[in-house]
Amino acid sequence: MSTASLRVALVGNPNCGKTALFNQLTGGRQKVANYAGVTVERKEGRFTSHSGRQVQLLDLPGAYSLEATSPDERITRDVLLGRYPGEAVPDLIVCVADATNLRLHLRFVLEVCRQGRPVVLALNMMDAARKRGIAIDIPALQQRLGLPVVQTVAVKRGGAQALIELVDGYVIPAAIPHESPAPASDLHAEVRSLLAATVTMPRATDSTDDAIDRWALHPVFGLAILALVMFLVFQAVYSIGKPMTDAIGDGVGWIGGLAGGVLPDGPLRGLVSDGLFGGLGTVLGFLPEILVLFLFIIVLEESGYLPRAAFLLDRLMVSVGLTGRSFIPLLSSFACAIPGVMGTRSITDPRDRLVTMMVAPLMTCSARLPVYALLIGAFIPAHRQIMGLFNLQGLVLFLLYALGIVGAMAVGWVLKRSHRDKTEHALMMELPSYRLPKARDIAIGLWERGTIFLKRLTGVILALTVLMWVLSTFPAPPAGAVGPAIDYSFAGYIGRALQHLFAPLGFNWQISLSLIPAFAARETAVAALATVYAVSGGDANTAGLGQALTAHITLASSISLMVWFAFAPQCMSTLAVIRRETQSWRTVALSFSYMFVLAYAASLLTYHLVEWFS
Repeated sequence: MSTASLRVALVGNPNCGKTALFNQLTGGRQKVANYAGVTVERKEGRFTSHSGRQVQLLDLPGAYSLEATSPDERITRDVLLGRYPGEAVPDLIVCVADATNLRLHLRFVLEVCRQGRPVVLALNMMDAARKRGIAIDIPALQQRLGLPVVQTVAVKRGGAQALIELVDGYVIPAAIPHESPAPASDLHAEVRSLLAATVTMPRATDSTDDAIDRWALHPVFGLAILALVMFLVFQAVYSIGKPMTDAIGDGVGWIGGLAGGVLPDGPLRGLVSDGLFGGLGTVLGFLPEILVLFLFIIVLEESGYLPRAAFLLDRLMVSVGLTGRSFIPLLSSFACAIPGVMGTRSITDPRDRLVTMMVAPLMTCSARLPVYALLIGAFIPAHRQIMGLFNLQGLVLFLLYALGIVGAMAVGWVLKRSHRDKTEHALMMELPSYRLPKARDIAIGLWERGTIFLKRLTGVILALTVLMWVLSTFPAPPAGAVGPAIDYSFAGYIGRALQHLFAPLGFNWQISLSLIPAFAARETAVAALATVYAVSGGDANTAGLGQALTAHITLASSISLMVWFAFAPQCMSTLAVIRRETQSWRTVALSFSYMFVLAYAASLLTYHLVEWFS
């Protein structure tokens, strides 16, 4: 048994369970989901085998072929062939294949084997294969392939033991013979021969999947089901999350009052009471609504429903210059535009990739949710019901998310008309089997989202909140000054200067000022408003901020502000990722400029329309 350290690469088709297996082996918490295209860059982890052997494990992006057609497939190809800069060739390649769909996955396995590197085949999802009555003759498959074959169930504890034992005893060969790749037509023929000799399958597809898909993929009923599902998700954000948000807001305000009573008068008391509890604490209150939204998104991911949604929307997306494959990056952008932009690596066509990258920031990211929740809670009556069933606040939130989607489609249509290449690219995507979401995966997903939010809260948002308090507090008003002290502060001067630009949208100087830190992090707009109004003498909690807004701005202004954030220019981090992905400052400038103009025009139109109808 060898104890030399080992470098292992996990490869396979998208959605074969590589990342779940990676997490099982390394104890990592990389994102997994029941659809293709989640992993778009290499991930690295380590684990120690039973004998004490140190194993370095690489999780490479899913690929259908080593003849790469997209940036993420090129990463996998270059690592396996030793072409990736600064990356050594793996000692062992573990090809992960979905045991329920070997007809698709074995072709890539054979292609990897033809490269002459040491390969192990891991048949994943063996539990699902057995439930469907699929029988695989493992010894015969090993003999036909000429390589070790192990069975794994990546989503179950202990489901990778056979692979760990094989890695434990693996001996790195002294020399690796090289074989020329076989033609693709030979590979297809060999796959058919392998399946005939080693696999017994009662039916090609799962009967339960087929029964659900008759409704879920229906061209009429399927779209109606999708719209209903998304509508109910946003209803739940308010019916479940809002009470918890209110409770946290009250608790933060109470603690802030206690802290203010203990500390002596002076700058420190103002910083703690108005800056930390008034600004930072207000943003913290919106964590429950963010988690409720992601609870439903994670459930839809894990169930396998989201690729069906991509299939349903493919024709519509192609008509506006996008592709069904854009759906996954755009869906990721509902969490944050950064993984959405990076997710475009799975799109093979350069034009489709660029268009998707340009519209991804229009998806309503979680950073916008605190702004929406604050304004909706303050200006939309909570007691109003639609048909006695639906919450009006939830409906408004749904419409704001829909507005971002419609905006993305409109921009995609314009870009398609302005581009010379107007060809359409059909969607080719594997539809995974439906499965019940696992509580552990849901818990990990929610923990990750909550952790990301809290890190931002104690990082950039904290820094910007303290800065906003300083700007709102200093300098002190001169002797005999008339009016609120904050009018004489740096914040007052900056805000009134910006108001000349944003007054046509119905924004007062406080809102105009809050748009600056929002460029660094959208949630900071709430913290900035809370700090400014707290310094002005308002209550340091969510309810107090809502009351301050209703006292200082109109309904038309609030709706205009919601529309602004629906189209607002990207945060600095998103622009940095666009620059990294495109290597073009021109694309960055174009992306920021068109969103600024779009947000300004939409807010201007909204403000005057609401004023006219009011």
